[in-house]
Amino acid sequence: MARDRFSTATRLRLLGEQAAARVYQAENRRLRRPPRRTRLTGRAAVLALVLCSLVVALAYPLRQYIQQRAEIAELREQAEEDREQVERLRDAKARWQDPAYVEQEARERLNFVRPGETGYLLPGGGADAGADEAERSRTRGAPAERPWYDTLWEGLDRADGTTARPG
Repeated sequence: MARDRFSTATRLRLLGEQAAARVYQAENRRLRRPPRRTRLTGRAAVLALVLCSLVVALAYPLRQYIQQRAEIAELREQAEEDREQVERLRDAKARWQDPAYVEQEARERLNFVRPGETGYLLPGGGADAGADEAERSRTRGAPAERPWYDTLWEGLDRADGTTARPG
């Protein structure tokens, strides 16, 4: 029996039992340790999914809202400019309803004179008159040397948008 104690089979059996005991001890230590917590729990994953869904669902309507607000602001600005234009045109219409203004414009633009008056067109004019006439020619586009009917036709052509006078 002494021989049996040191036999290879006995030694292998003892080594196997010792190895099994170590494996069981390691397994017991692993099971006794608290489980490692992951950073992302199931609830957190569901919450993140819901938040991402909300962001995706609200992105397009929010972009549309911002775009429409910008368009509304632009239209309000345009409406204000149109109101100012209408006011300017009403003022101009009211001025043209005044016979004194019409007479003044006819005298300046078309070189009209009242019955009984004599109108003169001087080629050079005086120094002061020449400067005044040059200024009026630049602003109105009607030189003083031209007859009134040419100035009238030019004004009609400009209002009509054409450049040539009918023959």
